[in-house]
Amino acid sequence: MTDTIAAVATPPGRGGIGVVRVSGPGCVAIANAVCGATPLPRQVLLRRFRARDGSVLDHGLALYFPAPHSFTGEDVLELQGHGGPVVMDLLLARVCELGARPARPGEFSERAFLNDKLDLAQAEAIADLIASDTAAAARAALRSLQGEFSAQVKNLVEGLIELRLYVEAAIDFPEEEIDFLADGVVAARLSTLREALSALQTVANQGRLLRDGMTVVIAGRPNAGKSSLLNRLAGREAAIVTAIPGTTRDVLREQISIDGMPLHVIDTAGLRDSDDLVEQEGIRRAWAEIAAANRILMVVDDGLGLSPEEEALRERLPLETPVTVIRNKIDLSGRSPIVQESEWGTEILLSAKTEVGLELLREHLKACMGYHSSEEGVFMARRRHLDALEQATSALERAAYQLEVVHAGELVAEELREAQNALGEITGEFTSEDLLTRIFASFCIGK
Repeated sequence: MTDTIAAVATPPGRGGIGVVRVSGPGCVAIANAVCGATPLPRQVLLRRFRARDGSVLDHGLALYFPAPHSFTGEDVLELQGHGGPVVMDLLLARVCELGARPARPGEFSERAFLNDKLDLAQAEAIADLIASDTAAAARAALRSLQGEFSAQVKNLVEGLIELRLYVEAAIDFPEEEIDFLADGVVAARLSTLREALSALQTVANQGRLLRDGMTVVIAGRPNAGKSSLLNRLAGREAAIVTAIPGTTRDVLREQISIDGMPLHVIDTAGLRDSDDLVEQEGIRRAWAEIAAANRILMVVDDGLGLSPEEEALRERLPLETPVTVIRNKIDLSGRSPIVQESEWGTEILLSAKTEVGLELLREHLKACMGYHSSEEGVFMARRRHLDALEQATSALERAAYQLEVVHAGELVAEELREAQNALGEITGEFTSEDLLTRIFASFCIGK
């Protein structure tokens, strides 16, 4: 990479400090032109930042990190000025005038990856750390950035390589008379690898929950208490609550945290037949959200029981989406809070008004996603990481079958190679160019 890139690395808007980051071979020339000198490596230089005609654009700090001892592995220059958008735009325009080009989203991290400063899982952890919605998610992303996830993946890859060498050596040198299909060594080592991979999957799934959370749609007939339930889960009056049916006419979204797990809660308009055009649009949007949900909370009035309309509504819900029935208003029906099973599935008796039984719902939602609140050893993971781990698991299962049933050494070696390649996709050792483009395009500009 011979070009020089630049971007504003701080968030849009006004602030005390704004940073323009530059990476590439043109950093020294840009520093000399803007600052009148190049800062000593990793030392702060207080200078006036000047335009082409010598006028002062801003007054701030300059830092220089020569290659390879920088984030990207290239020469890096940071110009720290006052955090106004106009000031930052002027400073960035001056840097580009001197030969830099505007960076693409995630291009600094992409260069760090391509220059072996970090692997792909660590690069993704940067974006996840920035986007963290909870303290637990931030700590998990930091563990990934520090290499905990990558280290466990690399340990598995090393084990696979060693086992492949053993199997392929036995295939290539049959005169050594190593009956590796029957000596138990391959079976034992393969079993150990499968157990380690299973443990890694469990931790990675917790990390994905910390990153993505769960989307829950609250649905039901008008006046069942859907908006009251949203307000109690959110811990604030997010939705207007009245005794008038049809008060909620649009989709309301709240993002909350249950013991560190992000939960995207969506309140919807009451589902019923209506002649009101505005309410009809709200109901249409409600069904669209229901179709995309991870779980549906169907709220009914416990005092009234399940009406024929609600039974018909239950039949219309997507078959592939799990449903939890919330029997609300037990403060009026006089029943006790409980989690029970019925022909409708799981039912939770609670009162959104008094919050009695609300903790049962929180624990139920965590259990549905397989989430536990212990953070020990949890790192951030993405859907593509889980897919790669699943591919590796399937390959090792096939390897065990070829070993124990078919007794085909060459096929055992091939499945071990497939597992190795799947794990290599996590860290970027085996990754297509299209995948890299999609991953880094999701980053913010300047990172």
